[in-house]
Amino acid sequence: MAAVDESDAQSADATDETIKVAEPPENLHEVGELVMNTLGGMWSAFIAHLPLLAIGLVTLLLTWIVSGVGERIARRAMRNRGIRLSLQELIVRLVVIVVWVLGLLVTAMIIFPGLTPASALGGLGLLSLAIGFAFKDIFENFFAGILILWRFPFEPGDYIEADDISGSVEEITVRNTLIRRTTGELVVVPNSHIFKNPVDVLTNHTTRRETIMAGVAYDVDLAAAVKVIEEAVNGCESVDKNKPVQVFPHGFGSSSMDIEVTWWSGAEPVEQRSSRGEVVLAIKQALDANDMEIPFPYRTLTFKEPLPLQRPDDASAES
Repeated sequence: MAAVDESDAQSADATDETIKVAEPPENLHEVGELVMNTLGGMWSAFIAHLPLLAIGLVTLLLTWIVSGVGERIARRAMRNRGIRLSLQELIVRLVVIVVWVLGLLVTAMIIFPGLTPASALGGLGLLSLAIGFAFKDIFENFFAGILILWRFPFEPGDYIEADDISGSVEEITVRNTLIRRTTGELVVVPNSHIFKNPVDVLTNHTTRRETIMAGVAYDVDLAAAVKVIEEAVNGCESVDKNKPVQVFPHGFGSSSMDIEVTWWSGAEPVEQRSSRGEVVLAIKQALDANDMEIPFPYRTLTFKEPLPLQRPDDASAES
């Protein structure tokens, strides 16, 4: 019975001590003491973890160095292998991402010794899910950028048209595509916009077809005009000689016989504009040299009732 009484007394003392600790501080002195004890515990824990934090920082530094070395090795390994530039960039960035993910996992397990690879990967999965919902648009652009780098048939330097945006591709990142307009402006386009809309790659081939309409008067020999225009276009330096020039009568215009002229030239916009200017000038000079009129719009006025015509000398005589 004495042992039981002693045990009950100890339990009561422990309960009283627990209750005493759980009680809120009653004065400012106790508040200050509680704050200082808490800060002291935090400082002690921080000091105890300083070696682990230092090792973690060294691990991050090594991760940064390894990612840079891995990037250079990957670029050197793919150089002169015939791999598309966009695909090279994708592989290099994936190598860097893998190195950083592994480095961050190792750093987390060093700083938090109780963290296992399984729990780290599980936490990373939950974190990725939460971030995915919070930053849906960013991840949409990220994965669209990966697909663009992997599959799309355009490279930096190509001229493209995507929706209402056109220009030269300067850089393709995993989030944005940088397009330089022909007027000089730089347009930052989200990759999801390019991925969801049709894209015209203007420089997918070295040449592009160009078409203009020419016109001659109705009293001009149409067959002769077609021959003159064809010879003039074939004589232009910017016209691709490996592909035929096509000149066909197109139809009856309001004041001229319309002729469709088609040829091939360089694919870049500046080459297209230069070639168009050269061809227009050559056609004008050739038609003028052969006395073939390029008519301007005519207007025919029809009066329902005859109009009296009066010569100037008659009008002066009447006056």
